[in-house]
Amino acid sequence: MRVRVTAVLAVSLSLGLVACSGAKTPAADNHKLDDLLVTTPAAKGELDKATWNLPFGEPASLDPIKAFNYPENTVVANLCEGLMRLDPDYSMKPNLAEKVESPDPRTWVYTLRDGVKFWDGEPMTADDVVFSLKRHLDPNEGSYWASDQITGNIEAIEKTGDRQVTIRLKKPDATLNSYLATPVGVVVEQKQRVAAGAKYGTPEGLVMCTGPYKVASWDKGSKISLVRNDGYWDAQRKAKTAQVDLQFIVDPGAIASALDTGAIDGSYDVPVGAVDKLSASKAGKLYLGKSLQMVAVISTGSGPLGDPKVRRALALATDREAIARTVFANTARVSRSLVPQGGWTYGDSVFGPAYEALPDTAKNVDEAKKLLAGVKVGTAPITIAYPGERQFYADILSEMSNAARQLGLTIQPKAVPSAQYGAFFSDPKAREGYDGFMTTNYMDIPDPLAFLRTIAAKGGSQNFNGYTDPQVESLIDQAAATSDGDARAKLVADLQVKVMDQMPWIPIAAPAVRLFLNKRVTGVPASFVYLYYPWAADLGSA
Repeated sequence: MRVRVTAVLAVSLSLGLVACSGAKTPAADNHKLDDLLVTTPAAKGELDKATWNLPFGEPASLDPIKAFNYPENTVVANLCEGLMRLDPDYSMKPNLAEKVESPDPRTWVYTLRDGVKFWDGEPMTADDVVFSLKRHLDPNEGSYWASDQITGNIEAIEKTGDRQVTIRLKKPDATLNSYLATPVGVVVEQKQRVAAGAKYGTPEGLVMCTGPYKVASWDKGSKISLVRNDGYWDAQRKAKTAQVDLQFIVDPGAIASALDTGAIDGSYDVPVGAVDKLSASKAGKLYLGKSLQMVAVISTGSGPLGDPKVRRALALATDREAIARTVFANTARVSRSLVPQGGWTYGDSVFGPAYEALPDTAKNVDEAKKLLAGVKVGTAPITIAYPGERQFYADILSEMSNAARQLGLTIQPKAVPSAQYGAFFSDPKAREGYDGFMTTNYMDIPDPLAFLRTIAAKGGSQNFNGYTDPQVESLIDQAAATSDGDARAKLVADLQVKVMDQMPWIPIAAPAVRLFLNKRVTGVPASFVYLYYPWAADLGSA
């Protein structure tokens, strides 16, 4: 289950009025969205202790294969490592594997790094690697990462040498190697996993990994304390802070206050409602980083929203620029695609122009009405669900409702308790009676192919409206089988055009990473790698 929702925001404004009144824009106007950061200034020294916040709350588990959401991934990224590593500039490097080879399009061979040890001092072996990767294939383990597109395409995982593991695929997939920087490629100690049994990943069972931090304690409902792994295999990347305490403050006002007073040293995903206050804070600095996130309305395929022309018309008629300015306090931009601008690490000479060639995002009610000419939309309201505790979603839907009325449509927002909202992403029955639902989603890896196929491929893990197109399927298969970056980008660019023409999701905005650091600390990445990269290891004294 993946619940992709962002922090609570209270915005007491009418978007339609703000868009027309010339009201003062928020303080974050001073930030340049065209020059988003990748890192913060490097640390100058070590720290004994730092305090960090997890604004989405306490992790449900520290088991890497259950790390499929913000709280879990933000912690596990500092504990457990993959065969590959996604760096802050979105480049991909060998990690627990020192070398990777692909002798043919269906085969990936990993030579394991020598000298890697788990926290208990036991060496990492090829058997541990095979065991860890195969956990995703075992239904009894219940991996949240199991999917037709990724693990479902794996034919075999074998130990092919003392320090070598080979993955064979059913059909070629150029994205597979990048996924091994996510929990798909994370290695855990087999012996400890078996011994922990049902308690694995809990405060009682914990985990055993190779990362720069290990868990000192997990006080349920209070905090998780991480301590430096002094036996870490990479001496050059040893953690700079001896202890990092992770708290679980979720209230936006409390988060802003704790950061502004120095009670907490830092936090990713700063609530948008705190942007103005923290932009002016003397306690530290608010950074905006390069992101891979996307806020959108997902169509379930039912009702008027099941018609792609209705979805495109709503996108055209909605003042998404006003939403980016007001709801997101100028910390987001409207995206022409479901792929955020710059969300790629290959084929830039192709993807850049292809992105700019997509229809622009300016509000155009007249064009929206032309698009709906002859379309029988009926009188049934379009019911869209959102997490009731997340006020900013209500504000987005308020602006969309204004646009819908100009098109002769009616949007009926419906608040759902956050505790129940996760079911929308995993249970078709939960989506019954709804034409759409809101999401704050993100790319797991900076590859448009990997993200678009979850949405548009038949049986895709995020294809919630039954979207299917033989040409789309063909482009996905061709792109997955193409190793050359520019050639693959041309195929994916064509795929992007077809997906955006159908618009199974209505893109609203692409938020920047919002990171606040107390003036005494620095060094962590500013980009959206903190779910898979050991960000805390870079945290040190300013």
